[in-house]
Amino acid sequence: MPQLPDNPLHFRFTRTRREFIRDAFCGFGSLALASMLRREKARAALLNPLAPKPAHRPAKAKAVIFLFMAGGPSHIETFDPKPLLNELSGQPRPKEFGEAKYQFIEKNAKLLGTKRTFKKYGQGGIEVSDLFPHTATCVDDIAVLRSCFGDMVVHSAAQYELFSGRIVPGFPSMGSWIAYGLGSESDSLPAYVVMPDPDGALEAGQPMYMHGFLPAVYQPTMFRPGNRPVLNLDLPAGVSFDQRRRTVDLIRRLNEAALNPEDDEFSARIGAYDLAFKMQSEAPAVFDLSNEPRETLDLYGVGAAPTHDYGRRCLLARRLVEKGVRFICVVSGGGPGNKQWDAHDDIEENHLRMAAKTDKPIAGLLKDLKRRGLLESTLVLWGGEFGRSPEAQTGKGRDHHNLGFTMWMAGGGIKGGQVVGATDDIGLRAVRDPYHFRDIHTTILHQLGLDQDELTYLHLGRKERLTLVQGNVIHPII
Repeated sequence: MPQLPDNPLHFRFTRTRREFIRDAFCGFGSLALASMLRREKARAALLNPLAPKPAHRPAKAKAVIFLFMAGGPSHIETFDPKPLLNELSGQPRPKEFGEAKYQFIEKNAKLLGTKRTFKKYGQGGIEVSDLFPHTATCVDDIAVLRSCFGDMVVHSAAQYELFSGRIVPGFPSMGSWIAYGLGSESDSLPAYVVMPDPDGALEAGQPMYMHGFLPAVYQPTMFRPGNRPVLNLDLPAGVSFDQRRRTVDLIRRLNEAALNPEDDEFSARIGAYDLAFKMQSEAPAVFDLSNEPRETLDLYGVGAAPTHDYGRRCLLARRLVEKGVRFICVVSGGGPGNKQWDAHDDIEENHLRMAAKTDKPIAGLLKDLKRRGLLESTLVLWGGEFGRSPEAQTGKGRDHHNLGFTMWMAGGGIKGGQVVGATDDIGLRAVRDPYHFRDIHTTILHQLGLDQDELTYLHLGRKERLTLVQGNVIHPII
């Protein structure tokens, strides 16, 4: 017989099933509540798959801006000085550096030194070329990765790998993966935006930015070049806001009447109507730069040649981040080769022209994000699909080069003011702490609080992920 407590009002044994259920409420009730909340969360995800989702772990960044230098900027002319290359210019590559496969360079090609000069900037004395005098002033916020490498030496395959981790089209880009993993913080703007260069399309085309086998709701919104990135944002003449709302509601009801729950393309189209309506109310103000102070426009180079276009798009990227857009790609370079960072014929002419368009806008973006307190939560990535060769092509140009090149990151919890990794003395290949594209992807996901092993999608019986095989977080910069 158990000993009863002195005060029976404070303790009593369960005597009936009703008392058992009542006394166990805190346990069973909490389980039931958790189950109901989970169902509500799942139902909310079905109603709005772009609703904000919790990260897998505490995040340091909420959004990503990718400054995509399409065509392949030369590491040798930008962030990776090679004095020995200048000394050996005009000579064959010494055999001790090994071999490299190129697309156009012939076997008897000679090494090509650079005419660019480098100076040390910031507290860490990081060397930056005279192509980027404005970006150099932000170097204390930048982590320079001098030992990046990829698997392909042709534009299209390298661009697919840069965005999706695969060398063929049909797989989701990192922007789509991030939208899938985190949703969006805005219900009136897209989660994932691409701003192409006005000079035209790239070799890999639109598939490199796309959602692949992920549901269509995670596809990018492609903005148009020029001052009107999205057409038809104004209400038609004589149509009120309430009238447009009723029209959109009618279209939704008609569409949902014939909706197959497994038809994600149709579901995405329904959601696009709603998003388009919401953008008519909020997006015009986001795209209108006339309310920005003159000082801010000058900071980005808006209104001045040759920085106006890229500066306008970088400023728009900042405004989109403020409104909760999750991933933004701002492309520099488009159309046929020389209009990109694809300097086959004349590295000097090409890179001087391309850097002049982008240097001031990039620095303006970093400074503007920082002064607004947005750089802490916005990860900025700079780079292309590969670098350029140490050997000369056609005397003054450089060929594609995937064995070692430079990218950089800033903001979003990245420790700036440092250089990580290294290529050899002529810039041929990454020799110290080499980082593959999958390591770049893994680090971006990590800063966003996403785990590469948990961010998966079942496709054709396989749990697919962005990194394909295990990527490594670049720990020195976080």
